[in-house]
Amino acid sequence: MRALDKISNLLNQVLLWMAGFFLVAMILMTGANIVIRIFWMPIRGTYELMGYFGAIVTAFALGYTQAGRGHIAVDILVLRFSQKTRRILNGINYFICMVFFAAVGWRIAIYATTLRETGEITETLRIIYYPFTYGVSLGCFVLSLVLLVDLLRLFLGDREGNG
Repeated sequence: MRALDKISNLLNQVLLWMAGFFLVAMILMTGANIVIRIFWMPIRGTYELMGYFGAIVTAFALGYTQAGRGHIAVDILVLRFSQKTRRILNGINYFICMVFFAAVGWRIAIYATTLRETGEITETLRIIYYPFTYGVSLGCFVLSLVLLVDLLRLFLGDREGNG
């Protein structure tokens, strides 16, 4: 359990730093495009890159946000249940979300493989974009790993002193 937790934390930290890099690139590109547009020469392909970089930023931050409990949760009804019932519901939620995001990551990886095999490229810049698609798949798999760790911590955490 602790090894899995350490792997999850390390992956999330690496992906978070990479997401930060892409976010800074998006900010710089947007600022440069605004300034250069004054002279009627916008940066070619900005729209394409913003979409791909935004997908990476979002996907790479999913696991870290889940680990830090940063996602929105509406639990007004669940708070009225007993601690045991809440624990069971949380376990069911973690399991369903873990399976869902693992399936999403798997299907996106298959789609990325199709893009790679067909040689798809972007219209404006003519760059390959399957690596961005694989990145989104990776983000979903890491989120699934975090949900697995949460599920294990929920049911085994008391014995290991983690929760």
